[in-house]
Amino acid sequence: MEKLRSRIIKLMQSKNYQPMNKSELARKLQIPSDERSKMRSVLRKLESEGEISMGKKARFELRKNRKSHLVGTLKFHPKGFAWVYLDKRNQGNIDSGFEMDKNDRVKVSPRHTGVAMDDDRVEVKVERTGPPEWVQHVNRRRGGKHVKGKKGKGAPKPKVSEDEYRDEASGRVVKILERRNPIFIGTYLEKRKFKFVQPESENLPGTVELSEPTAAKSGQVVAVEMLDWSNRDAMPVGRVTKVLGWPDDPGVDIISVIHKHGLQTDFPDAVQKEAASVPEVLPEDEIARREDWRKELIVTIDPGDAKDHDDAVVVRPLKDGWELAVHIADVSHYVKPGSALDLEAEKRGNSTYLVDRVIPMLPEKLSNNMCSLRPEVDRLTKCAVMRFDQSGKRIKARFCDAVIHSKAKLSYEEAQEMMQGREDGGKIGASLREAWKLAAVLRKRRFDHGSLDLDMPEVRVVLDETTKKPVGIRKVDYDESHQMIEEFMLAANEAVAVELKMQRRNAIFRVHEDPDADRLYEFAELARIHGFRAGDLTNKKHVQELLKAAKGSPLEQSIKLGLLKSLKRAAYGTESLGHYGLAKMDYCHFTSPIRRYADLIVHRALQGVLVNRPEKPDRVPKMAILEDVAQHISDTERKSAEAENESKKMKMMEYLLNLTRESNPPVFEGIITDVVRMGLFVEILDMQVKGLVKVMDFPRGDWRLEMHAMRYSGGKGKELAIGQKVPVQISRVDIEQQLVDFKIVV
Repeated sequence: MEKLRSRIIKLMQSKNYQPMNKSELARKLQIPSDERSKMRSVLRKLESEGEISMGKKARFELRKNRKSHLVGTLKFHPKGFAWVYLDKRNQGNIDSGFEMDKNDRVKVSPRHTGVAMDDDRVEVKVERTGPPEWVQHVNRRRGGKHVKGKKGKGAPKPKVSEDEYRDEASGRVVKILERRNPIFIGTYLEKRKFKFVQPESENLPGTVELSEPTAAKSGQVVAVEMLDWSNRDAMPVGRVTKVLGWPDDPGVDIISVIHKHGLQTDFPDAVQKEAASVPEVLPEDEIARREDWRKELIVTIDPGDAKDHDDAVVVRPLKDGWELAVHIADVSHYVKPGSALDLEAEKRGNSTYLVDRVIPMLPEKLSNNMCSLRPEVDRLTKCAVMRFDQSGKRIKARFCDAVIHSKAKLSYEEAQEMMQGREDGGKIGASLREAWKLAAVLRKRRFDHGSLDLDMPEVRVVLDETTKKPVGIRKVDYDESHQMIEEFMLAANEAVAVELKMQRRNAIFRVHEDPDADRLYEFAELARIHGFRAGDLTNKKHVQELLKAAKGSPLEQSIKLGLLKSLKRAAYGTESLGHYGLAKMDYCHFTSPIRRYADLIVHRALQGVLVNRPEKPDRVPKMAILEDVAQHISDTERKSAEAENESKKMKMMEYLLNLTRESNPPVFEGIITDVVRMGLFVEILDMQVKGLVKVMDFPRGDWRLEMHAMRYSGGKGKELAIGQKVPVQISRVDIEQQLVDFKIVV
């Protein structure tokens, strides 16, 4: 077979080769008729591996501009396989014969990950994707489906099974380019004279030998650095870098998450030294060169426990509209390119908000003090001043360096009380009520222009301040105060992006590309199963209509989550390619430079176009370097999001487990979101917790699955169907697998 494979490849590589079908290839290679079945098998294998392609009239040729070796970041999935998220420069370079996943990622099965660890930068060989064209060709030729019971010459031949082929590109790791985080979490164990670590991750071998003794005691949780793991079948060797404590010690679970994701809690000495050298008093000459907004009624609105206040706003009513000023902390004044502060901020990429702590991008003196727009003190800002007409259309925008003196630090709850008139708030309250008039107009205009309403309530885990144990789960409503700040930040981000693009400045933009049609078709089918008319979701108006139809229904969150999964992931890039979800032609991140490095780059780019710019604007890296930075901060954003979600879900699972131990466990109202052969998936909306109700935990009855109707029928009019509300109790919690089982309460 290998010899025949080589002959076929050599023929197709020849200078004068023209695409041939199977018969022509057989004649050209002089293959006897009794061996042509082998040739067909080789052709199928070559196509499935991506070496050749079949074009018009079933003629074969080598793939053109083939690029099957790509580079990206490997992330393991809880089910054992891995995704390789391709570097931006690789996206679009893959052979067109390979249909990429919606998030430009390659799927790697567990047996093909080699010795890669989570977050490694790897080279992956793409071998196959989707049903190869030969499968599609044969099925088109055969047509129809196999009819059971019909036999004989006239019976249609069965179609070739496509079950083994998937829509995503699949491949194997061929090289580890960078071991980004060699640290893993495990349990130190001693069995007789053998001392080893059992990794927490199932993606690593069950035993890791230690290169040196450790002070850990058997059973303690440890962080381990992988030193040597060259072969999947060989026992890895590691070194304990830190003893985290006993599994039940307070805080050990979150510390494990920090080490697992390679998050840095401490700043290097050089960074701390630079931060400490920042003067507490603003220089008079710096204040003098800036626009003075200190007398304006400027306020910040943030979560009640926030300490890093990036943004402050003020709205002025005009005869024919409004003027909105969005002031953003001028981090670029303190963090200069190439400084220790800058290099560390770039390395971190962003702040990480875990369930019990914040790991900041910048040291506390900057993030919580000199850069934070605290009330009743002078602070330096970069300001976007925008004018809007009565319809919310932006008429004019200008940008400046400014100095402000915030008049109040408001929580969302306090702002909401004033906006609703339940608290007067004096001049500040009146200003906020005027500001909401503008925000409401901007919001309506945004949705009228195609923006998608994907906002969902946030859930926060309440922890005991001393023990850090979870004591509750609280839902945070996305009310008008949140919506107002969102609209103002979106307006500023868009205005800055438009300016940078118009001025042709090197910058980093926020990009959300249009979704793949196939993914939208899949989601449309899911929506129909849930009882919604989806229409043609490649038409954005139909997407909006679907979201509008789902609004207020028990399945609203399920529909929104389903749509989010069908969309591409937003990322950073050096080209302004638009934002599908927000319906913006140009968009960037400008409003959070304390916690996002992308915004700091944008501030530096904007410096060169300010109306009162200094003689030497802060430099922005060349495009090639910016592309690497954009890729890096897209990766750190993903890493932080994973750590944040893991820490939050970990505490949620702990809280739910405690509920099962109560003598009288609480009953929750759940919504049936899916029907499967095992039972029902139910979600408790107030906690955003989804779990399985197995058939054995149904109420008594003769339950029958009616898959076509997505329901279980129990006779005598009883049914359990999608969208139905059911009372449930938590019956089982698996913290390690982060799985929950419910039982229906009668």
